[in-house]
Amino acid sequence: MEKKSIMPNAVGWMIGISALVLFISSSLRHLLFQSTAWDLGIFDQAIYLISQGQKPISSFLGFHILGDHAALVFYPLALLYKIYPSVYWLFAVQAVALAIGALPIWHLARQAGLKDSQALAIASAYLLYPLVFNINLFDFHPDVIAIPALLMAVWTAREGQIWWFCLSLLLVFVCKEVLSLTVVALGVWLLLFEKRRLYGAIAIVSGISWFVIATKGIIPFFGGTAASVDRHINRYSYLGHSFPEIFKNLLFHPGLILEKVFSVDNLFYLVLLLAPVIWGFSLSGIKPLIGAVPTLAINLLAEDPLQKDLIHQYSLAAIPFLFLVVIQTLATGQGLLRNKRTVILWSLIAFLALAKFGYFWSRYLVSLDNWQATHQAIALVQKGSVYTTSEISPHLSQRKLINLTNANSSPVNLNLFDYVLLNVRHPGWASSQEFANSLVSQLKKQQTFKLSYERDDVYLFVKNK
Repeated sequence: MEKKSIMPNAVGWMIGISALVLFISSSLRHLLFQSTAWDLGIFDQAIYLISQGQKPISSFLGFHILGDHAALVFYPLALLYKIYPSVYWLFAVQAVALAIGALPIWHLARQAGLKDSQALAIASAYLLYPLVFNINLFDFHPDVIAIPALLMAVWTAREGQIWWFCLSLLLVFVCKEVLSLTVVALGVWLLLFEKRRLYGAIAIVSGISWFVIATKGIIPFFGGTAASVDRHINRYSYLGHSFPEIFKNLLFHPGLILEKVFSVDNLFYLVLLLAPVIWGFSLSGIKPLIGAVPTLAINLLAEDPLQKDLIHQYSLAAIPFLFLVVIQTLATGQGLLRNKRTVILWSLIAFLALAKFGYFWSRYLVSLDNWQATHQAIALVQKGSVYTTSEISPHLSQRKLINLTNANSSPVNLNLFDYVLLNVRHPGWASSQEFANSLVSQLKKQQTFKLSYERDDVYLFVKNK
């Protein structure tokens, strides 16, 4: 009995330490001006506006935030901003959501009959899974909240707790509309292989229903044509330029799919995704991977390379099912590694090889040479509209109008803004030094703006009142 009481405490310490490390890492990245308008600035602005009782119209996107992915979770998150409006709330929520996924993994492992040491090893492997660390560094995404929710849905289904199961699914739905497809796949697995017919039926029906409501109702209503799901179709342009055309090609031209799926890029992506947990895979335990089919299909078919790495959020929904495979494999006495020490050692090696902690002494330090000047300029910006770089935007996004410099877009009417803040030395994503220099020259000639601050290639222009 004493040994069993120690293990949950160990898991608690692991979760606490992991959450703290994740929070410090994302906060430090933000302080080093490595977070961006897309996506941190978008979400911070929307949540701030909700907390102020205003319509969350994203000036980055040009429409209501619910028109993006029907992520209703922003409204409860805004309660934190009512306490104190700070982007660090989002880093804290993300860190806790990612770390606390180890708790249902622990319970699922024990539920499957694994020993305490094995359950602890799998929980450790989850916390060391490279994507968990990497996605924490990529701004903030509400998708992370769905990871513990999906794991809780499986655990409560097996425990026969139907109300907690439904609540877990609801939490998944409000994170992002496309996650409803993952819930449908989860339902198929529960129905066919777990023999949880009622739970499987609930997941399938609710998942399909929410996907239709979100994509045909909420997103078009709040975002209009600009927010249509069609805006992501360019990632699958080889299949067609509309959903009907894509479905037609999927049915009648399977060669297009096979050619794309069986590519070197996809093979490399799958190796990256599976290598940290391949020790826990077996043919008999692979059935839970059905839940990851929508996520994997979307990524494997996409042309966008960002959907095939361990840095961005696109593979998040696959994580719970990878570890369900590991648990089921070990529960049947299979798996290449079954000892706690070897599992943790493999996971640690995978973390050191694939986690992007090295960015903190490489690419994250590129703007350190005028870091102080940028902070000083930001401190001079009061309430009012701002035109600035992608990397500075998340530090000033708590206002109704803010936009980022973009060398590839149409010329912006600078008179719309009260402040223009530029870092010519580090012009940021979607910009260039040539573009930034031309803006500085243009603003210096305009009588409507005056140069308020200049140091180390950082320029702050303020509109004359």
